[in-house]
Amino acid sequence: GLLATILTTTIGGAVGIFSGYAGGWTDSILSRLGDIFFAIPLLLGAVIVLVSLPETDNYYLIVLKVVLALVVLGWPSMARLMRSSVIQVKPNDYVHAARALGASPWRVIRSHILPNAVAPLIVVATINLGAYISAEATLSYLGIGLQPPTVSWGVDISAAVVGMRTTPHMLFFPSVFLSLAVLAFIMLGDAVRDALDPKNR
Repeated sequence: GLLATILTTTIGGAVGIFSGYAGGWTDSILSRLGDIFFAIPLLLGAVIVLVSLPETDNYYLIVLKVVLALVVLGWPSMARLMRSSVIQVKPNDYVHAARALGASPWRVIRSHILPNAVAPLIVVATINLGAYISAEATLSYLGIGLQPPTVSWGVDISAAVVGMRTTPHMLFFPSVFLSLAVLAFIMLGDAVRDALDPKNR
């Protein structure tokens, strides 16, 4: 979940900044490309990606396969969010003043646009961390994500379903902790939003 969040935020944020700042035909091409991936449901697309990749018994390669499936389908939402945030910040007076003083586009983005546009991205990335953990658990439950003996709530839930009538606690605890983890990251996202919002400073 952490690796998928870092990659989707990095790729989506970079594409969104470039698209929103450049505008014109560059923005149109990148937006349409993102829409193609954005139209594919996350879990269905992840299933297709994982089934298409070659099977392996290497633990790290299995983890990377799941991360790749989530990143391929997760970056468009981050790019769209960052693009809209950049478009809101770009017309502000301090951006025009920096351009008038001769600042390069990279300096304008780094010093003025990015600090004021990145807060929504970080908030959504924090929430997405819980969503990616939930998605990985779903894929592992279906038997196409992480495999035993890999530690995963999805693997634990899948193994516990067989004995649900005789040992319900085996299903209860991983399900509860999975739900609590997702809820915790949602609450953390709200706290990060309040901490990073420039209007609250």
